[in-house]
Amino acid sequence: MKFTSITVLALNMLAWKRAAAFTTSQSNLYGKRSFSRLAATTAEAAAAPATEEAAVVDAYEKVTMDEIVSLCKRRGFIFPSSEIYNGFAGFYDYGPLGVELKKNIKDTWWRSMVTQREDVVGLDSSIIHNPTTWKSSGHLDGFSDPMVDCKETKLRYRADQLFFSPVTLKEDGSVVGYVCVPEDNDDVMVKAAKKMAKKVLKANDKAGADIEAFSFKDLTEASEEEMGKIPSPASGKPTLTMPRDFNLMFQTSVGAATDASSVAYLRPETAQGIFINFKNAQGTSRAKVPFGIAQIGKAFRNEITPRNFIFRSREFEQMEVEYFIPPGDDVWPEFHKQWLKDSKDFLLSIGMREDLMGWDVHEGDGLAHYARACTDITFKFPFGEQELMGIAARGNFDLTQHSEGSGKSLEYYDESAKEKYLPHVIEPSLGVDRLFLALVCSAYAEDEIGGEKRNFLKFHPKVAPIKASVLPLVKNKEELVGVARELFDKLRMRWNVQWDATGAIGRRYRRADEVGTPFCITVDFDTIEKDNAVTIRERDTTEQVRIPIDEVVSYLSKEIDG
Repeated sequence: MKFTSITVLALNMLAWKRAAAFTTSQSNLYGKRSFSRLAATTAEAAAAPATEEAAVVDAYEKVTMDEIVSLCKRRGFIFPSSEIYNGFAGFYDYGPLGVELKKNIKDTWWRSMVTQREDVVGLDSSIIHNPTTWKSSGHLDGFSDPMVDCKETKLRYRADQLFFSPVTLKEDGSVVGYVCVPEDNDDVMVKAAKKMAKKVLKANDKAGADIEAFSFKDLTEASEEEMGKIPSPASGKPTLTMPRDFNLMFQTSVGAATDASSVAYLRPETAQGIFINFKNAQGTSRAKVPFGIAQIGKAFRNEITPRNFIFRSREFEQMEVEYFIPPGDDVWPEFHKQWLKDSKDFLLSIGMREDLMGWDVHEGDGLAHYARACTDITFKFPFGEQELMGIAARGNFDLTQHSEGSGKSLEYYDESAKEKYLPHVIEPSLGVDRLFLALVCSAYAEDEIGGEKRNFLKFHPKVAPIKASVLPLVKNKEELVGVARELFDKLRMRWNVQWDATGAIGRRYRRADEVGTPFCITVDFDTIEKDNAVTIRERDTTEQVRIPIDEVVSYLSKEIDG
């Protein structure tokens, strides 16, 4: 958007005085209508653009996970579930802003992956399937995590999330004990290990001795002899059991009876609902391979140690596509490559910071036994770089298992090839809650305007929970408030917008910034007396544009929807 001049509108906020005059230059935007770009205040105009990028980067580098959790609760994004009863580990409730952000994430994904594509259809399968589904898929026998218990404190841990290291003396290479710390980023783990190592050295009359660098391994790699020496993080003594498998599925009962015949499970993933509906969805939609089936839905995993806020919880939501392709080792690589690109493009389109994203290619033992390939898109959370979403080439394992388990053929007849086959699958899988957390982290920002620190969230307009805030300059002028209210009612027919008529205009700007509202629309005296226009302030740059009131919807539509 180009303008031939920028004018500064100086408002005396305390006295609510109108500007005496301002100059504008015309621009041929939106046909013959002319807009003027303004600055929120002289200080904002001078300070914000020069410091914006550096301020954003520095703000996230120093933020802690506790600060992110506090922000989410304080601003109404996420609350601990059952908080009045002291909470319930691994479960969370989404607040007024959280439900809006979460809905926008899902709507944008669905629009990108289903509505705007001709080769993907939708599905919404039930949360509870026939229990044989999980027998066929392998979940009943193999869907487990390694677990250890502390025999003294009765606390339970995932064995692959506890890391141990010998405490080795530099002077003679002897091992005088072990340390054991929970998984975290490297700095936190080393700091905790050093604290434990001091106690080990003191207990062995080696206080102050130099030790070798820690060589961490998770507890699944510990021998029985080592487990007898590794201290529990809870007791500080070697009271941990040997690792054993723990099935993660939530069990429930269906029907009036409570016996073996009534046992069922809450689904641990949404993918199997797609596979068992492959023939139904393909036949009714008349889809031809290659094509995909998409689903957004809840899943449940009885995590041993839920942690890192909503990153790993016991109830979560997934967005998945199972994209069915012809068989052949020469076929899947190109489809997999394309879905890698499409997945990254989607994440960037909704405001993910590319500098915080990475790739993790699974190889060897890191691959599931049935997978041809799997690549994760990672994100640098405050607690370290972790998987955000996975794009896997699953072969035809799932359709084969369900075909054999049900006794029903799931083969597809390819008219062009004149043959039947079980399609192979590319699966881009993304957790709604993890993406929610990554977007909050990507949006976290601070800058300084006129010597005043500003904390704000840089949500992309597509996903921002509140798209715009309508601000009547004063609330005791009936005609002005009426115009503002009419505009507000018109905008909320399309978007979630906010009405804010209380406090100084600068304070209202800050309130909107804090929750990530991308646009503030001020209705002032000139609106009703001179130009029938409003001032729209953009959150990140704080720059303002004067726009005729009947052009506001089209302006916001372009900025929000593209």
